[in-house]
Amino acid sequence: MAKAPHVLVVEDEAALADLLKYNLEKEGYRVSIATDGEEALLAAEETPPDLVVLDWMLPKAPGIEVCRRLRARQETRNTPIVMLTARTEEGDRIRGLDIGADDYITKPFSMSELLARLRAVMRRIRPGLAEDQIIAGDIVMDRVSHRVKRGSREVHLGPTEFRILDHLMQHPGRVFSREQLLDAVWGSDVYVEARTVDVHIGRLRKALMVGDENDPIRTVRSAGYALDVDA
Repeated sequence: MAKAPHVLVVEDEAALADLLKYNLEKEGYRVSIATDGEEALLAAEETPPDLVVLDWMLPKAPGIEVCRRLRARQETRNTPIVMLTARTEEGDRIRGLDIGADDYITKPFSMSELLARLRAVMRRIRPGLAEDQIIAGDIVMDRVSHRVKRGSREVHLGPTEFRILDHLMQHPGRVFSREQLLDAVWGSDVYVEARTVDVHIGRLRKALMVGDENDPIRTVRSAGYALDVDA
């Protein structure tokens, strides 16, 4: 039986650390807690984790420095790191990703979004962990049978709409530009006009919305599209 992935949670706010530990253990992860930057670096050295959930603002060493030092070590060079922060400025997000973070989520966040982001990061780093079935809100996707349900209703999708939805479900709440969706769904070596994304998003919306069902896909003006699991 495969060993459960080990997550190191680095968070100095005790209530949030306990909440993260509870929810991650419920998802089947093994969890360790560190409450400051130095403790995090020591814990990662003693027992290299499979994934790090790292707060930006920490005592003794800030999260950005912890991230940089973890990336500099051979044992944790490729360990997935998801940063938590109240910082919402784009410059800070870019700085966090440039220093080596795999993803970035701003507080306050929904626990379902965080857990989905962690699963997505683990899938990218350790493809063997990819689930046959993924869930986002009331949408359930079965990759093996290539079927999608919304609630109890079967949703019929074409192959391109299926791949777009798969990508959005792996990153709920995250906004993707048309170019990012083109790369993820069609591949960077295929030329497809950005406008094509809008057409397929329109078809996906139509399939996901019947009667008075809400629209789970959010259009962000001049930015792109996101799947809102709590819509």
